[in-house]
Amino acid sequence: MRSVRLVRQCLIGIGLLGLLAGCSSNDTFEQPKPLPEVESSVWLDEVWDTSVGDGDDEQLLFLQPALSYGELFAVSSDGELVSLNPQNGDYNWEMELDRSILAGVGADADHLYLGTRSGELLALSREKKGEEVWSVKLPSEVLAPPQSNGSVVVVQTIDGKALAFDADTGEKKWQYDGVIPVLSFRGTATPWVGPEVTLVAFSSGQLYALLTDTGQPIWQYSVGEPSGRTELERLVDVDGSPVVRDGVVYVTGYKGNVAAVDMRTGQEIWKRSASSFQSPTLDYGNLYISGSNGVISAYSLFNRKEIWSQDKLEWRQTTGLAATKGYLLTGDFEGYVHILSQLDGSLQGQLQVDDEGLRVPMIVDGDLIYIYGNSGELAAFKLREAK
Repeated sequence: MRSVRLVRQCLIGIGLLGLLAGCSSNDTFEQPKPLPEVESSVWLDEVWDTSVGDGDDEQLLFLQPALSYGELFAVSSDGELVSLNPQNGDYNWEMELDRSILAGVGADADHLYLGTRSGELLALSREKKGEEVWSVKLPSEVLAPPQSNGSVVVVQTIDGKALAFDADTGEKKWQYDGVIPVLSFRGTATPWVGPEVTLVAFSSGQLYALLTDTGQPIWQYSVGEPSGRTELERLVDVDGSPVVRDGVVYVTGYKGNVAAVDMRTGQEIWKRSASSFQSPTLDYGNLYISGSNGVISAYSLFNRKEIWSQDKLEWRQTTGLAATKGYLLTGDFEGYVHILSQLDGSLQGQLQVDDEGLRVPMIVDGDLIYIYGNSGELAAFKLREAK
């Protein structure tokens, strides 16, 4: 059986920049719980679907689609890039790139941004249907989607560097080098890029706030502290992107904490012990976490206490959580979408969308939920409750 934790827990030695030999597709670490039986009270009705190239082509990739200014963009590892009408799935345009893609899609009003297998950052024109505007060579590969505020585009490489480029010209503006441990998980947090401040998190367990224009550090916060005798035991990593809400930064880390930090000063507001590879999700005054072991938990933002915990998806490689209409949606390694009640965590419905698995979080926009599977299946759904 494929390892339940293969997707996130194949390790890379930063000095070697390759997968460790002991981590193969046949390794078994923890056994997943069987698919839970659910008496559905909520369903996902398909609105439209399409296929985008080879998807991730059975590689350890996180090709997150982007919904931006009324267009839905998706890319496959073999370089098929599409622009869709998000309401009906009609193609605005599609392009076959002559490069293998590792990261994307990032988007702003004018450009799309992709990371290639050869270590390039590409900027493509939205107006000219994916025509290349500029490209730059990066120090190493990028796995997380590049992020832009319209003026600056920021990428984070697997060797622990954050780099910023002028969005129009590709001119390098600054570079910040993080401290990287000997071992880390194959994955990096997606930067959060604001008009004045950029947030980047590294596999050292550190979250940094940098000035967006210059890259100068403003503050840093330890999401997790390494402990143990071996490098494996000392692994702490932040792969989930920071979430900013009302001047507060919410962040989670592996074998670390879920924490709330003041955006301006970096001062800790509160924290709770937690372990997750995903971004936290906020809704209805609560914070929700998809744990590294597949356990879904809810915390009150009012008193910071745990409200409920759902372990029926344990070790099923749950994706990040999407919140809509009082429900939470998460995918798993077998391609099932699970629908949970935000009130008590109970399972309310499930649907298999892609039998090659789900890895990237779903996108919710109004009544529509967009799901991109590992095989390249891209579909839109609406949530339907029992009358």
